[in-house]
Amino acid sequence: MTHERRNYVDGEWADAESGETFTTRNPAAPDERVATYPQSSSADATEAVEAAARVAPEWADTPAPERGAILRGAAGVLDARKQELTELLTTEEGKTHAEASGEVQRAVDIFYYYAEKARDLGGTIKSPSGRDKTLYTVDVPVGVAALITPWNYPIAIPAWKIAPALATGNTVVHNPASTAPGVGVAIFEALDEAGIPDGVANVVTGPGSVVGDEFVTHDDVDAVSFTGSSDVGEMVYEKAVSNGKRAQTELGGKNPTVVSDTAAVEEAADIVASGAFGVTGQACTACSRAIVYADVYDEFVDAVAAEAESIAVGPGDSAEMGPQVTESELEGTLSYIEGAKEDGATLVAGGRELRGTDDYGDGYFVEPTVFADVDPGDTLACEEVFGPVLAVIEVEDFEDALSVANGVDYGLSASIVTDDHTEAERFVSEVEAGVAKINEKTTGLELHVPFGGVKRSSSETWREQGDAGIDFYTIERTVYDNF
Repeated sequence: MTHERRNYVDGEWADAESGETFTTRNPAAPDERVATYPQSSSADATEAVEAAARVAPEWADTPAPERGAILRGAAGVLDARKQELTELLTTEEGKTHAEASGEVQRAVDIFYYYAEKARDLGGTIKSPSGRDKTLYTVDVPVGVAALITPWNYPIAIPAWKIAPALATGNTVVHNPASTAPGVGVAIFEALDEAGIPDGVANVVTGPGSVVGDEFVTHDDVDAVSFTGSSDVGEMVYEKAVSNGKRAQTELGGKNPTVVSDTAAVEEAADIVASGAFGVTGQACTACSRAIVYADVYDEFVDAVAAEAESIAVGPGDSAEMGPQVTESELEGTLSYIEGAKEDGATLVAGGRELRGTDDYGDGYFVEPTVFADVDPGDTLACEEVFGPVLAVIEVEDFEDALSVANGVDYGLSASIVTDDHTEAERFVSEVEAGVAKINEKTTGLELHVPFGGVKRSSSETWREQGDAGIDFYTIERTVYDNF
């Protein structure tokens, strides 16, 4: 049975003005329809922005603890629907049940977190230079926030944009990626059930090139937050800034894990494989380069290849690694695999498309893949694949490893596996990345600390999550009171 979902605009569930729809499909079984959504136009996007702008002053004037109570109620609704949303996320995006359940829980936790943070919103008091005066700051909302999110974390990423925006008194318009919008729309179902006032939170499905573009350019939008590919994000940022809006973008990555000759090789292989093949490699923080000291290189290659070969691939309800989300994503991964072969890299594990075989049907499955003997200048070592493909690069020492790690256009997440404290400290100080980890995989984030990248991984303007998430959605106003 295909579920029908609608836009949520000004407190009402509505079809697209044109009546047109699109349908999502199960990437593990593409003949299976999951849900239909409005194929919205710029007119639908405009209606949402106008609704958000109309109620922005009233929502900004709502006491922050009252706003937090609504977020807390929405968190409770999402929590009660966790099993249902896990199934939807697995069916629509392809994540395994464990991965999908963890992501839904992450969204619940984010809403609870910002519900409590709303109680502490305020400013600072400073000492004035003269008598009979007060000098202080207050934080005021930016206004209408336009949020454009990707398909790979379709409930967690919307949550870490929507929750701080609402907690700080902004109204929001959201355009989720059309590949897997269902759990993102569910956030607005939860907000509606929790009593969010009409117009404060709005979601409009449909192509980002239409809906998202209208959000980014509309005069009533004050801030734009985008997560997605670097190429699209850079265009969004330029368009938003040129239209006078506050903007943040979190984009792609080519994330390295350095494996030192002091590391326990089996442990290092487990860390790298988890970061490379979790969520089918479809994460901006996924490990796509293992940069390994020569003394342990051969041993590591054997160990990480064994890790890849041990992973059970299949539908999310029965496997350790699910399908790629669409046929085009699968074909993109396969083209990188063929390109690596042509560049002379050595295929040591995986590399086969599984679609079309007896066990996998028409699902968009590919084996976890490991290439050894990859040159740092090869395409596989420089471009984001967004699939379960790992490039293993041999280096002589720490200096060489750091040079290779920093020698790409991206700088999102990076890790090192080492027992040498000096190496670890130098890595944290010198790696060009927004997130640095020691003896951990590149994926996985705490929700109460800042997240963001450098170079082509970010606009480098504002961070997300934690207090940094609040900073983006507020303006600090300084008050001089001569009483």
